[in-house]
Amino acid sequence: MAYRQQDHYYDSAHGTPVHPGFPPPAPTNHNQQYPAYDNQWDDRPGSAKSVQSSQFHGSQVHLNPQYEMSQTHIHTPPVPSMPYHAYQPDYPPVPVRPGPLREMSTGYSVAREKLMKRRSVRHVELQNGNLVLDVAVPSHIVPHGMGSAEEMTKMRYTAATCDPDEFMRRKYSLRPYLYGRHTELFIVMTMYNEDEVLFVKTMNAVIKNIAHLCGRSRSKTWGPEGWKKVVVCIVSDGRSKVNKRTLQVLTLMGCYQEGIAKDSVAGKDVTAHIFEYTSNVVVTETGEVSTGNCPVQIIFCLKEQNKKKLNSHRWFFDAFGPLINPNVCVLLDVGTKPTSTSIYELWKCFDKQSNVGGACGEICVDTGRACSLLLTSPLAASQNFEYKMSNILDKPLESVFGYISVLPGAFSAYRYRALLNGPDGKGPLASYFKGEAMHGGGASGAGLFERNMYLAEDRILCFEIVTKKREGWILKYVKSAKAATDVPTTVPEFISQRRRWLNGSLFASFHSTIFFYRIWTSGQNPIRMLVLQIEFIYNAVQLIFTWTSLANFYLAFFFLVSSATTTTDGAFNFLSQGAGQDIFQVFLKLYIALLFVVTVCSLGNRPQGSKWIYSLCMVLFGICNVITLWCAGWTVYLAVPHTVAGWKDFPQLVATNQAFREIVISLAATYGLYFFSSFMHLEPWHMFTSFIQYMFLLPSYVNILMMYAMCNLHDVTWGTKGDNGSTKDLGGAKKVKGENGKDMMEVEIPTAREDVDRMWAASRSALKVKAPEEKSHRDAATKQADHDRNSRTNVVLAWVGTNMLMILVFTSQAFLNWVNTHFATSQGSNFNPYLSFLFIALAALSGVRFLGSLLYLIFRLFGH
Repeated sequence: MAYRQQDHYYDSAHGTPVHPGFPPPAPTNHNQQYPAYDNQWDDRPGSAKSVQSSQFHGSQVHLNPQYEMSQTHIHTPPVPSMPYHAYQPDYPPVPVRPGPLREMSTGYSVAREKLMKRRSVRHVELQNGNLVLDVAVPSHIVPHGMGSAEEMTKMRYTAATCDPDEFMRRKYSLRPYLYGRHTELFIVMTMYNEDEVLFVKTMNAVIKNIAHLCGRSRSKTWGPEGWKKVVVCIVSDGRSKVNKRTLQVLTLMGCYQEGIAKDSVAGKDVTAHIFEYTSNVVVTETGEVSTGNCPVQIIFCLKEQNKKKLNSHRWFFDAFGPLINPNVCVLLDVGTKPTSTSIYELWKCFDKQSNVGGACGEICVDTGRACSLLLTSPLAASQNFEYKMSNILDKPLESVFGYISVLPGAFSAYRYRALLNGPDGKGPLASYFKGEAMHGGGASGAGLFERNMYLAEDRILCFEIVTKKREGWILKYVKSAKAATDVPTTVPEFISQRRRWLNGSLFASFHSTIFFYRIWTSGQNPIRMLVLQIEFIYNAVQLIFTWTSLANFYLAFFFLVSSATTTTDGAFNFLSQGAGQDIFQVFLKLYIALLFVVTVCSLGNRPQGSKWIYSLCMVLFGICNVITLWCAGWTVYLAVPHTVAGWKDFPQLVATNQAFREIVISLAATYGLYFFSSFMHLEPWHMFTSFIQYMFLLPSYVNILMMYAMCNLHDVTWGTKGDNGSTKDLGGAKKVKGENGKDMMEVEIPTAREDVDRMWAASRSALKVKAPEEKSHRDAATKQADHDRNSRTNVVLAWVGTNMLMILVFTSQAFLNWVNTHFATSQGSNFNPYLSFLFIALAALSGVRFLGSLLYLIFRLFGH
C-alpha cells in the first residue's frame, strides 16, 4: 500500500520514497489487488478520487479485466500560471517544464492501444436524458491554484445524438450557459482535414486576440476578465477525416482525450462529439507547450460524419447559438491567421454602430517569409494583386453603399440578432442553410440555377441581412482588421476553387439583381434606400460585363492587334508590311484554338487530369495579352504627334485624336487608378511585386476560369469530399438500471490519471516528429468520374452563343467596312466604335470604384 506524506509517496512495504505525483510501484505479488491504481490515495482537486467522488456520485466502478499496471510512469508537475489580474497581451509565455519524461519507444499508437485496453466500466447517471461526462484533464496542464475551478481541471464530454436544430429541445447544455455568462464574442473555426501547422496558426492567432481583449483595461466591455465573454468553437467535419496530428494538438490543450467518445448512446447513433474545456495552454506545431496570457473557453465539436462546411455552421448557429446567445459571431477558416487586434477591430465596428449587421476585414495572401511566395509562384502573386485591389477599390465602395455583396467566410463577423429568423421561420439563417440539402445530388428538387446559387451561400446571407424586413441592417468593411490566408499555388487547385466561386457568385448576383425591390421593405431610411438602389444598378452593369467578358476580351485583342497591323493612309507602320499581317493571323488563330482546347478540356476533364494542358494554355494566353498591350502602345504611338510643336496644344490633341483619347484615357482610368488608389491607401507594394504577374495571367482569369466554371455547372457537390459515413469503432454507452432504480449509462472510459498523462506525453512526443508528406491518388471511381460531364448544355450554349454572336458581328467584314466608312478620322485611324464604347464603359466603372474608395477613406478619417 502507499500513503501520502508531505507531497511524497512512501511504499509501506519497503519504506522507500517515491517521486511526487508517481503512483506507487507495482506489487511483487501479482495476485494482490491494486487499491491505489485509480489514484484514490490522492485527495488533490482534479485527481481521480476527487473526480469519482464529485462527478460519479453513487456510481459503480468495475475494473476492466485487461487492466494492467504499466512500468513506465510519466509525470509533469503543474506550472504556476499568471494571476488573472495580470493579463498583458505581450506577456512572455511561461514554458512548461517537462520534468523527468522518459522516451516512449512504443510511440503514440502503442500508447493509445494500451489506453483502450485499460479502461474501466462506470455507471453514470444521465443528465436530462443525455450522456455527459466530466473527466480529469492531464495534470501537466492544470493551472496552479485553480484546483477549485471545474472548467480548468475537468473536461466535459457530451455525446449529441440529434440534429443541430434539436440540440436545445433535447435539453443539451453547454458550460457558458450553465455558468450564466454573457458571451460578447462567439468565434467558430471550421476545419476538415487541415494539418497541425494550419490549425496552430489559426488557434494561436485567436488566443493572441483574446489576450488583447483581456489587456484592454480601460474598456467598459473588456479587461482582465474579458475571456469569460469569449467562446471559441472548433467544428471538425467528419471524425474519420480529421487530421490525427491536429487531434494531438487539441489533446495537449486539454480539449480532447482518447477513449472518451462513444459512437452510440442507448442504441442511438452519435452525430457529434462535443468536448468543453477552458484552456490556457499554447501549443506549437512541433509540440512545444507553454501557458498562454489568459484562459480560453473552448468547445470542440467533432462531427461523426462528413456533412460539409454548411452543416458545421449549422451546429454553430442553430445548436450552440441559442444557448450561448452571443452579441457578435466571428467566422474563421482553419488556415486563416488574423492579426493580434483584428477580432477587436471587427467587434468595435458593431459596438460603434448599432445598425451594422455584418462586417469583414481585409483578407490578404500569406506570402511566406520575406514574401518568398511572390517570387516563386506567379499564380500566388497574381492572386495577391487581385486580393489587394479588391480590398482597395471594391470593398470600400460597397461599404460606402452599405451592402457588401460577400463577407468572406474565411474571416467575417455577424451580429447574431441580425441573423435570426422571424416567427414564420423565414430569415437569413433559413436562407443560408437552404443550400445544405441541395448539394447532395438534387434530391431537394431544386433546379440547376438555385443549386449553383447556393454554392455562394455567404452571398445569399449578405443579401438576406440587408433586405431583412423592417430592420435596416447594413454591412461594413473594416480595413484595420486584417487576416492572412493560404491561396492555391497549383493550377488544378486554383481552377477548382474558382469554379465554385464563379458559379456561385454569378447566379447569386442574378438573384440579388432580380429581387432588388426587396430593399424598399428593409426598413432603411430613404437616403440609404436610394444609395442602395444605385448600388444594385451598378451591380447589374457589372453583371452584364461579367457575362460578356469572354467576347469583350477577344474583341479587344482583335481590334488592337488589327489596328497595329493595318496601313493607315500611308503612315509608316512596319507591322503592316510583310510579316506583320502574317503574325496577326497566326496569333488570331492561336487565340481561337486556345478557346477550343479549353472548352474541350473543361467538358471532359478535371483540372487534376489536364493540369499540363491548362498550364500551357495559361502561358500562351499570357503571351497574347503581352502582344495586345504592346499593340495598344504602338497604336498610341502612331496616333500622337512626333514633334514638340504637335504637343503644344494638348487639349486640341485630346479632342481631335480619337485613338489617343480612348486608349490612353481608358488605360489611365484602369491601371493608373490602380497605382493612385494604392498609394492613397498607403499600400503600393503589390504594384511592384505582383502587377506584372497579374497582367500576364489576366486572360486566363477570363478565358480559362470562366470557361471551366460554365462547363461544370452540373457540379454542385460543395465539399462532400467523398465520405459521409460513420465509423463504428468507439464503442457504445448502454442503458442499465442503477441500484436506486434510476436509468444509468454503462460506459467504458480511462479512469487513472496516469493513463491520461501518458496519452498527453505521447501526443507531445508524436508532434516532435514531422509528419511524412502524403501524395494524393485518384481511385478508380474518381478517374471514371473525371470523364462523366453532362446536364449543363442549355446554359453553356446560351453563354457561349451570346459571346460568339458578339464576336461574329463585330469582326464581320460588313461591320468593318461600315466602320471604315463612317468612323475614319482625319489621321486615317480605323478605330472601332465598339472598342471605344468598351474603353469608355470600363473607364466609367473604374471611376466609380475610385470614388467609392476615396469616400471610404474620408468617412474612416472622421470615424464613420
